[in-house]
Amino acid sequence: MIPHCSPRAWLALLPLGLAACAITPPERSYEIDSAETPAEWSAEGVPGDVDLEAWWRQFGDEDLATQVELALEHNRDLAAAAARVHAAEAQARIAGAALKPSLDAGVDARRSRQNYIGFPIPGGGGDVLSSTSQTLGVSLDLAWELDLWGRLAAGERAALEDYEATRADYAGAQLSIAGQTAKAWLALAEARLQLKLAEETVQSFRRNTEFVRRRYEQGRIEPLELRLAENNLAGAESLLYFRAEQIERVARQLQILTGVYPDGVVEADELPGDPAAIPAGVPSDLLRRRPDLASAEARLAAADYRLWEARKALWPSIRLTASAGRTSAELEDLLKESFDVWSLAGGIVQPIFDGGRLRAAIDAADARAREALANYGQRSLVAFGEVETALSTQEHMEGREEALERAAQQAEAAQALAERQYQAGTTNLLAVLESQRRALNARAEQITSRRERLDNRIDLYLALGGGFDADAQADTVPPSADAR
Repeated sequence: MIPHCSPRAWLALLPLGLAACAITPPERSYEIDSAETPAEWSAEGVPGDVDLEAWWRQFGDEDLATQVELALEHNRDLAAAAARVHAAEAQARIAGAALKPSLDAGVDARRSRQNYIGFPIPGGGGDVLSSTSQTLGVSLDLAWELDLWGRLAAGERAALEDYEATRADYAGAQLSIAGQTAKAWLALAEARLQLKLAEETVQSFRRNTEFVRRRYEQGRIEPLELRLAENNLAGAESLLYFRAEQIERVARQLQILTGVYPDGVVEADELPGDPAAIPAGVPSDLLRRRPDLASAEARLAAADYRLWEARKALWPSIRLTASAGRTSAELEDLLKESFDVWSLAGGIVQPIFDGGRLRAAIDAADARAREALANYGQRSLVAFGEVETALSTQEHMEGREEALERAAQQAEAAQALAERQYQAGTTNLLAVLESQRRALNARAEQITSRRERLDNRIDLYLALGGGFDADAQADTVPPSADAR
């Protein structure tokens, strides 16, 4: 004998009926090919623990660090990435809601009039007999799809993996913005050094041109030498304007990254010194230190859960519905406690023929899962290659900068010697002009090579994942507007 329960009690007990029977989707149905990760890098690096937290401070320049931290706080692209994280989190909550019953409350009001044709009202002068009625109702309606096969749970887990991937994308965006800002600051510092070099060159060339003009006025040289000297000076002045333009362009780029109005006023006068030794660590650590790899792995997991979801769509779906309420012609009757109108229903739907839609959905989900697996493997190889390249390039760049420094010193010494010999009348002007050109180019190239070497160090920090750690990812995403 079934004990008597009110409809309200049945509504409360329905969600508990078959919850224990639900099948949980597997954690993974694939194996990641680790591509034989070596025990150490083939390029020469420093093994051991890696501390890349706030890597930009390892350059020892407070101005550079300030600009990077301003960008991390105020950059608009990062704000957009944070909004995408909150949207993915909301989407995961939406997917999880499908596992739970839905309960709706309804209020219904209806008023109608009915005419009885052929029934005249006695004494009514032939008017048609009619009646007016009203019905008021309140109800609670419950619906629930039982997730016996784990299809809905797989959809929820896929959405959660998408959320984790978006969080990793946000961390990757932070690394990218930090790297772009640091490189923009270095480019600005280089541009100022190049401007200083151009100013010194113009002053030197102007003194040389004045000397040549005096000799021409004295009738000691031909007009050709004066024209060559004037040409050299004009070229140096043109370079001066170009360097000034570079400063304003790079400064505005830096200001856009830091989220301030691009008026072109930013201080960066010197390139910083060398950071500490290259913190390479070991290759196996890279898989948890790169946000793009964490994102690719999460999207791989999401694709796998969606494959499970597509397969389980072939299985029957079971839905339960229940409703309880009260109807009355009077409003005060609706406020009574008892619900005297109720219903309970259950149904099973088994797909039989759909033109191959569900099978095609499985094939598409399987293809996307294989695509995500291949993308993860490719992304891993690219990540290892970026670290190896940055490590090996560092050594080559150091040797190149040292050679360029020697070349610049020799060219500057040759320029000074040629100018003295020209003033003494023991060499011609072409030798002076050539030595000046070589000295300018050698020093400018040496400054650029130093900036490129520092850029490469930034590339190494980014290739190693910055301060990101997928095993202990801090929640650095700014709160949503609702939370604020």
